[in-house]
Amino acid sequence: MQKIFFALIILALFGYYDINDDKSNIVVLELFTSQGCSSCPPADELLTEVNNKFSNNVIALSYHVDYWNYIGWKDPFSKKTFSDKQRAYSKKFKSSSIYTPQLVINGKEHFVGSNKAIMYSKLDYYSKEKNNNNISISNVKMENKNVNFSFQVNGAITKKHLRVILVIDKKITNVKRGENRNRVIENTNIVAKEFYLDLKTFTGQSIITIPDLVTDEDEISLVLLVENDNLDITGGVKVAL
Repeated sequence: MQKIFFALIILALFGYYDINDDKSNIVVLELFTSQGCSSCPPADELLTEVNNKFSNNVIALSYHVDYWNYIGWKDPFSKKTFSDKQRAYSKKFKSSSIYTPQLVINGKEHFVGSNKAIMYSKLDYYSKEKNNNNISISNVKMENKNVNFSFQVNGAITKKHLRVILVIDKKITNVKRGENRNRVIENTNIVAKEFYLDLKTFTGQSIITIPDLVTDEDEISLVLLVENDNLDITGGVKVAL
């Protein structure tokens, strides 16, 4: 067991994993994090690293939870709904507690988000799994504070949902209080807003409103994920806006 563990570390450090860089094999990484958590910045950095390195087939999402806010620093990106999302995963995984930084991959399993060896090992595994659904986005139009778009989903859609997500590509924050006080933290792939649509047809149109959290200087992206009733993610797509 120790030999396998050290082999994983070496592979992760030197990048010897044969990760399949195929756009039809999308891997979705959901990091539950907080600016109030001192162990989260290394996980934030690792998420950015793998997102940049495998941009063709990795969709990285950073969900900022609110249960660290009590310690003195209110994370500006945190939402109770994101903490509730993490609790739903905890129930699925039969976990007795929630923690940060937690990384959920394709909605199917979780691990500590700063563990580089496990991250690269799981990416290697899931990048070779064919997605059950493929998604395309078209007719994207930004009007005032709204993003209008059309979508098409291929593959079975029975008992599945479409998760519509607006992502801020990068923000830098001077943290003044809490466990990370006096640190400058860079967060990427920040979920600013999301909602669900029931998939009743293979094609459709929708609108997502840009929240006030997003400034004119921010670069943002639109992400669509297909998710089943068991919270497994079966496909995804991301486009820059």
